[in-house]
Amino acid sequence: MSDTDLIKLYSGRILALAADIPHHARLKGPQASVKKRSPLCGSTVTVDVNVQDGRITAFGQDVKACALGQAAAAVTGSAIIGCTLNDVETARDALRAMLKSGGPVPAAPFDGFEVLEPARDYKNRHASILLSIEATFEAMQQAAQSDCA
Repeated sequence: MSDTDLIKLYSGRILALAADIPHHARLKGPQASVKKRSPLCGSTVTVDVNVQDGRITAFGQDVKACALGQAAAAVTGSAIIGCTLNDVETARDALRAMLKSGGPVPAAPFDGFEVLEPARDYKNRHASILLSIEATFEAMQQAAQSDCA
């Protein structure tokens, strides 16, 4: 990756998102928490959720990631309240397809992931970008399982 490619990848929009992550504090007493780590770069994201009637009512995340992972966490955080497990799964799968196989940008409310389209050419960045949405999906699964117990 050349310096010019890096400059293009870390656009002003990505850096602005990385600097302003919604719901960037952990929840006190969440129904479910999941910590995910990218083994390649060491980025980590911990997500806390509270769910009522199948929808996220409270969300918190602790993000220690590169600017791309932070930007992805910002998009997730801005869209996540009110989402169902199916909404999160659909967004996760669409983001993965966008990055790995040239799929379209995820549908609203997760269409903010569009800013990360240039990262599809940088496979070593994909895991960090996926951390927040993957952790959110797993946390929602945990919350659903605890509701059934």
